[in-house]
Amino acid sequence: MRGVVNVQQAEAWNGWEGTAWAENAARYDAMMGGFNEPILDLAAIGGHDEVLDVGCGTGQITLLAARRAGRAVGVDISEPMLTRARADAAEQGIANARFERADAEVHPFGKGGFDVVLSRGGVMFFTDPTAAFANIARALRPGGRMVFIVPQAGGPDSEYAQATAALAPLMRGPSPAAQGMGSLSDPDRIRAVLGDAGLADVDVRPVSAPMDYGRDATDAADFILSQGPVRHNLRDLDQAALIRVREELRDGLAPFAEPDGVRIRGSVWLVSAGQPTG
Repeated sequence: MRGVVNVQQAEAWNGWEGTAWAENAARYDAMMGGFNEPILDLAAIGGHDEVLDVGCGTGQITLLAARRAGRAVGVDISEPMLTRARADAAEQGIANARFERADAEVHPFGKGGFDVVLSRGGVMFFTDPTAAFANIARALRPGGRMVFIVPQAGGPDSEYAQATAALAPLMRGPSPAAQGMGSLSDPDRIRAVLGDAGLADVDVRPVSAPMDYGRDATDAADFILSQGPVRHNLRDLDQAALIRVREELRDGLAPFAEPDGVRIRGSVWLVSAGQPTG
């Protein structure tokens, strides 16, 4: 990897959090999968398009885009996650997808080399979002389009807050990899950042989808407890306290259990913008 300015994020996503995500990629893909079609539908990828996926993680959206495109390139700073992405591409026989370790804020993308830029949440961790989006925008051809999602600000009345109320008193701050996760939760800030980065026709719309957390309440509780931000905040609890939290979390998740799994509605901002033609 050439240059890195997001040093803290690079360290975090190449540490235990990135490894844990890569090892549980199928779980995270199931959790986020309800947002794939809204992203891909709005991107309207053509059969000859060159697609860039920023913060591609383990590559699910990159590989889905590759099936519609001429070529898809996924970039991320996490080598454990990219290793998983490359393995999945090989297993699925997708030859027109490539994965590269890069800090998208400063990576020297070829000017105008892509028709479409995508991101399923990976654009919210930059040290300087305006500089990052300006750099990514240079990779878009004139008239090219960018589509991404970022989380909406969570509230106490959300389904997730209700289901995980047992964790609320214990969640004192973000884990190392989660720092910056809410940096683009305000639509006005999104519009300002993208406008300052030189992008046009910025559209921000709310999208909700059911998020799959597990087979049943017990499985979902164990999955949530394994996630980086939760593990980080519960790391000092003794075994008895952990058992009690797990039981309370399972009880909170039970009302969201359906015959095919635990579904909790999540809300994101679906954002689109374009590279001006002139």
